[in-house]
Amino acid sequence: MTEMPENVRALREMIRACRLCPRRCGVDRTAGQMGACQSGAEAIVASTQPHFGEEPVLVGPGGSGTIFFVGCNLACVFCQNYDISHPADPAAVGKSCSPGGIAELAMDLQRRGCANVNFVTPTHFAHAVAEAIVLARRAGLTVPVVYNCGGYESLEALRFLDGLVEIYMPDFKYADPAAGLEYSGVADYPAVASAAMAEMYRQVGPLATDGAGLACRGLLVRHLVLPNDLAASYRVIDCLCSVAPGAAVNAMGQYRPAYQSGKFSQLAGHVGGAEIRALREYAAWQGLRRVD
Repeated sequence: MTEMPENVRALREMIRACRLCPRRCGVDRTAGQMGACQSGAEAIVASTQPHFGEEPVLVGPGGSGTIFFVGCNLACVFCQNYDISHPADPAAVGKSCSPGGIAELAMDLQRRGCANVNFVTPTHFAHAVAEAIVLARRAGLTVPVVYNCGGYESLEALRFLDGLVEIYMPDFKYADPAAGLEYSGVADYPAVASAAMAEMYRQVGPLATDGAGLACRGLLVRHLVLPNDLAASYRVIDCLCSVAPGAAVNAMGQYRPAYQSGKFSQLAGHVGGAEIRALREYAAWQGLRRVD
């Protein structure tokens, strides 16, 4: 096996008594045990393709090179990718892929003209993603790496990713702990996400773009606005300003009832355009960079 840097080896060790995410399940994934993410040691890839639906700063003429992973460390009841993130049978929607295989997928996306390699829902496979990044860089990967995650991240794992990721793109789902517990199964979501974004911002800083207007480095935060202000969206913006001043943010208005949201009457509605515009204006007024 090709020798890996110490930080990559440390991430691999974290799954032996798994603490790769803040749930800290403690299971030995190398022995086939599965925690909340329902994942073993080997990554499962659902799809890989140039994607043109991401923020314009990530797309460019060749698209964003997405690699979608199966599974998730959160349990969002309104998940719009639930068929990939919460499948009954992970093997039915994806294929096991070694770090070397993931590196080959990344290289193929670069050859196809993608502006970046965009790892989607990578948190529970951070050990494999880190190794894949090292292997791809050694093979000639030069485009930025995007870490596209749910925001519920371990500080320990993030610190081991320092130097491997150019663009962090986390969700900041809630400022209300009760909402985090009810809709994603984690009561400490706001505190964990705030600390994670502060660490991401320390590593990569505010969003920077190249001469073509494409992102090359920095923090870009997504926030999906929920009906009835269930996420406490203005407090999300305030919190982001405090931990990552000047960061880029996309306040997203594409909520729709999906997955298990029908069980929650408060999630049955939609969000109006005026509500989204007001939040975006507030974010800009607070000094954040709008990317929408």
